Amino acid sequence: MNILAIDTCTEIASVSLHKNGESFSRVLSGVDKTSGHVLKLCDEVFKESQTQLQEVELISYSRGPGSFTGVRMCIGVVQGLSLSMQIPTMGFTTLELVGLRASKLLESKKIAIALDARMGEVYWATYIEGLIDNVKICPPEEVDILDHSFIGVGSGWKAYGEKLKSASNITDINLSVSPESSALIELSLQAINRGLKGTLDLPQPIYLRNNVAQKSLK
Repeated sequence: MNILAIDTCTEIASVSLHKNGESFSRVLSGVDKTSGHVLKLCDEVFKESQTQLQEVELISYSRGPGSFTGVRMCIGVVQGLSLSMQIPTMGFTTLELVGLRASKLLESKKIAIALDARMGEVYWATYIEGLIDNVKICPPEEVDILDHSFIGVGSGWKAYGEKLKSASNITDINLSVSPESSALIELSLQAINRGLKGTLDLPQPIYLRNNVAQKSLK
């Protein structure tokens, strides 16, 4: 199955294409307005893989939470590509994306994800044996109390490390894990194996901070 995966919800933009069991990826970080380069990244993976958009059978994407500009950019690009060729889509949260990558890279079944949500808050979730849980936005002092078997990952641990450690009881932190679209490929294949299918319904974002999201969309 040919799957195009797109993520621009954080400070990193990435695009991956899964074709005939082979993956092609582009990752961009460290530049201004990273999400604005996503179409160029798509062009690059299409060129490298010698694939055209009409050959894509599924578009997998990050729904958020994350940067409001990045989330809207991701959703807008996916909507345009999907509608232009009637390609089904499948969305996942940024927290699922980070959780899966961390679980694989760190070889751990227990991951505590904290993404910097700004305004003194974090996007929080636990990822245990492939399942995401306890998703919320909260001050770092109000995250779940866990145990030392968890590994903390995500930008929130860099921004609020000591507060998160004190509140969660987690001592093992890894700041090297970042979201990348390649994990969306794996999430999609897992979902397909469970019998799930893509949809032609209009892709929708996830905003955990509803009051800010509502204001930004006015």
